[in-house]
Amino acid sequence: MADQIPLYPVRSAAAVAAANRKRAAYFSAAGPGPGADRPSRYQLEDESAHLDEMPLMMSEEGFENDESDYHTLPRARIMRRKRGLEWFVCGGWKFLCTSCCDWLINICQRKRELKARTVWLGCPEKCEEKHPRNSIKNQKYNIFTFIPGVLYEQFKFFLNLYFLIVSCSQFVPALKIGYLYTYWAPLGFVLAVTIMREAVDEFRRFQRDKEVNSQLYSKLTVRGKVQVKSSDIQVGDLIIVEKNQRIPSDMVFLRTSEKAGSCFIRTDQLDGETDWKLKVAVSCTQRLPALGDLFSINAYVYAQKPQLDIHSFEGTFTRVGLLDLELNQLTKALFLALVALSVVMVTLQGFAGPWYRSLFRFLLLFSYIIPISLRVNLDMGKAAYGWMIMKDENIPGTVVRTSTIPEELGRLVYLLTDKTGTLTQNEMVFKRLHLGTVSYGTDTMDEIQNHLVNAYAQTQCQAGGSSATSTPPRKALSSAPKVRRSVSSRVHEAVKAIALCHNVTPVYEARGAAGETEVTEADQDFSDDNRTYQASSPDEVALVQWTESVGLTLVSRDLTSMQLRTPGGQILTYCILQTFPFTSESKRMGVIVRDESTAEITFYMKGADVAMASIVQYNDWLEEECGNMAREGLRTLVVAKRALTEEQYQDFESRYNQAKLSLHDRTLKVAAVVESLEREMELLCLTGVEDQLQADVRPTLEMLRNAGIKIWMLTGDKLETATCIAKSSHLVSRTQDTHVFRPVTSRGEAHLELNAFRRKHDCALVISGDSLEVCLKYYEHEFVELACQCPAVVCCRCSPTQKAHIVKLLQQHTGRRTCAIGDGGNDVSMIQAADCGIGIEGKEGRQASLAADFSITRFKHVGRLLMVHGRSSYKRSAALGQFVMHRGLIISTMQAVFSSVFYFASVPLYQGFLMVGYATVYTMFPVFSLVLDQDVKPEMAMLYPELYKDLTKGRSLSFKTFLIWVLISIYQGGILMFGALVLFESEFVHVVAISFTALVLTELLMVALTVRTWHWLMVVAELLSLGCYVASLAFLNEYFDVAFITTVTFVWKVSAITVVSCLPLYVLKYLKRKLSPPSYSKLSS
Repeated sequence: MADQIPLYPVRSAAAVAAANRKRAAYFSAAGPGPGADRPSRYQLEDESAHLDEMPLMMSEEGFENDESDYHTLPRARIMRRKRGLEWFVCGGWKFLCTSCCDWLINICQRKRELKARTVWLGCPEKCEEKHPRNSIKNQKYNIFTFIPGVLYEQFKFFLNLYFLIVSCSQFVPALKIGYLYTYWAPLGFVLAVTIMREAVDEFRRFQRDKEVNSQLYSKLTVRGKVQVKSSDIQVGDLIIVEKNQRIPSDMVFLRTSEKAGSCFIRTDQLDGETDWKLKVAVSCTQRLPALGDLFSINAYVYAQKPQLDIHSFEGTFTRVGLLDLELNQLTKALFLALVALSVVMVTLQGFAGPWYRSLFRFLLLFSYIIPISLRVNLDMGKAAYGWMIMKDENIPGTVVRTSTIPEELGRLVYLLTDKTGTLTQNEMVFKRLHLGTVSYGTDTMDEIQNHLVNAYAQTQCQAGGSSATSTPPRKALSSAPKVRRSVSSRVHEAVKAIALCHNVTPVYEARGAAGETEVTEADQDFSDDNRTYQASSPDEVALVQWTESVGLTLVSRDLTSMQLRTPGGQILTYCILQTFPFTSESKRMGVIVRDESTAEITFYMKGADVAMASIVQYNDWLEEECGNMAREGLRTLVVAKRALTEEQYQDFESRYNQAKLSLHDRTLKVAAVVESLEREMELLCLTGVEDQLQADVRPTLEMLRNAGIKIWMLTGDKLETATCIAKSSHLVSRTQDTHVFRPVTSRGEAHLELNAFRRKHDCALVISGDSLEVCLKYYEHEFVELACQCPAVVCCRCSPTQKAHIVKLLQQHTGRRTCAIGDGGNDVSMIQAADCGIGIEGKEGRQASLAADFSITRFKHVGRLLMVHGRSSYKRSAALGQFVMHRGLIISTMQAVFSSVFYFASVPLYQGFLMVGYATVYTMFPVFSLVLDQDVKPEMAMLYPELYKDLTKGRSLSFKTFLIWVLISIYQGGILMFGALVLFESEFVHVVAISFTALVLTELLMVALTVRTWHWLMVVAELLSLGCYVASLAFLNEYFDVAFITTVTFVWKVSAITVVSCLPLYVLKYLKRKLSPPSYSKLSS
């Protein structure tokens, strides 16, 4: 890899220009000329069209028979072009308007063209163009866009826009029907609360960004090292990255303190894998004597133009919950009702006089049908839900980062989760060693240690005897009769093979060199306590750590040799002759080593059972034991060896080197040479390694499934690993079939494989990212339809972009709510694409938790977050929203009755403070106390997750429930107004006093009717509101006759009207609970 990064020495300007001209001429010559052959556009289009006409449920035979039809080309249809006025009339005008709009948009949103870059080492000032700062920004606004942005987000909702228009209309004298503060005060209060909430959220985002951007790094300059913030790093800077420090930006690896130029890095922010990957520094800079010489070479890096990758996230994400959208739709329905009612009133007036003025005044009088307090009540409720979540002691460390969508947690249908670090701890533990006739588990590892001690003790004795007789040890061993080996020797061979066949490198800390970058070998501490292992796979590290625990320790390794220490302290040196790394195609890795003490050459290999079964000698136990371990959730590896003579190896090496120099089919020829060794290998053992799951993953996944949530696992890991974790975590149950989608590369292959998948029923799907891409390209709708029918889906080898694409596909094709959960930077795009994003703070950093709507510390907390808080938040918000609408509808009904009785006059029933007080101090606290209501206890909601399934149907807030509340409002409003008109005696002020008092009491009683579980704060809110109203009666001389409201007549009339308006509803509620009780009431009883 290092040789692929060119470093260019400085040349004269003329030379650079000539090179650029030569390069341009080369590309011009190499490009296709005017007469170059091109594939027919009609051929490509018609081939796709032909496949679109084919039914997806064709048989394989039918598919093969129709293969010849692919190349049938229909005639190209050339339509006559319309010209002049005919073209303009027939749609040209639309084309011109669209083109002009697109041109204006491109002018306003023009993006800088991405070009290749020349980066000078250590000289940012030499950059030809200005680059953006190396800072992370998750903020939605800046100081200039905050107020306009917040106002736009509020007034894009029909509810707030409507009240802005109504409030502005009060500046017109002919339309004014009350005091200005009765309209502007509620609107101002709503906007003030919203702006304060957004300001707090924005300030928190700013603090999180500042924390990340303020991390310090060492920058190398001509004068030495200086400390710079992450946000101050510029293109061209030379940055020194210490051990266990995050890489702050895209960087070219120039130099390392390791003499060989190797370094292990983690790519957890790219693919979610926390294993270590070996990288090699650029050779010419690694060979420099000192760090300061990087400035003396005066070189630059020529980098290609930036490509689409996961490092850049452009734009901000403003989330709006489904409940908000549903309430917005109901608000529009209320507006239509408002207009209809106003038109009816004007019609009944007979359109007398300036009827349009009367129409607008009626619109203003009935404006309380659309309650302005709806938004502020819901927003304050969401803030209360977020506070309850963060204060829950059962899910400590949970943070609500987006306070606008907590009720979304109660309506999820699809949960898309990462694997590494989310379901698993990414900590591998060696669990099982199987030799065919004997198996060793965690409780019998001491037996392996004893066998190993005996084997090496016997080997030393034989070596001593052989040296005493001056006989070469290799000759003595080869002349020994072939008898059945003892268990000790078999264990010894298996453990030695595991200790040698890997890509693990032991690393030692330097003594007293914490801040140094150049470390000499004398400074290294080679003790066992100071040694750590680094490898490209955590499985490899687990195997080597296990061999150390049983007595055979890997003490050193470089590119050409490795050393092992036996239980007796003897150092064994092996020369590495060849290494064959693991690939997803071969599913195995191998190494050829020479024992320097005996000169024996051995070829060791390990890999997946599907790849090794045909390579090893015949046996009758491998397939069965692999199945047993897989059912236990263990990741299996088959280990084998083959002894080579010197002549065999020399022959292999010459053929291998010749194949690597081949110009044609190099990969195939190299693979063929290696496969010549992979024949009749001796099967040594089968290993089982467990990737430890997060705590309580299995019961949590089972709970989510019982709640009706379908779980998809999207991971960048290998197919075998992902399948194994899916089974061990019980994402796929043991009795459930698993369909592994075969690799497909063309439309025809995808067609056949989708037909095969369609025949399966009730089975989990496992598919790779490449095959998924092909299926989505040609059969997007069909694939999503089939996948959504599966109880579980596992997508392996997924890129971050694919993860986000899958989330969007589910949203588009199903219309259901999705939730994404992950813990690494590679999960950010998926988290932000979902309707609800949950981030876990783990080993892979805080990128996912910072970008998510909710941050948790353990996967098991998802269960309580959804079953308890999500369910409660949704049901409370639904009840709160509908009750606030009821509060506006009932007073509008009273206004309609009043206007009808008094000859359809557009005169307000209640004026001034009465309207403001009704929407605030008189009813606000009891109504808002509904956020404390709960139908079942949290323990019951966790025990019966089936209660969650009912919420996904949206029955708590629907047009049906909305119409029920409308009917209740019409009934109660009519009773209150007609009752007051019937019972009032001589003065109109008595009507206002009786009806308004009965209205306030009715609202307080309706809250009590709605509550399912009383909280002490609810009682306080009821008594506080009643006390405020009674106390305010003494100061409302302008509206009430104080002498009348203290009489017994007033009391019995108000009581009678209130009882008639509420008692039937209490009776109906009691009968419904008896005859058709809801599911939660059965559990409560």
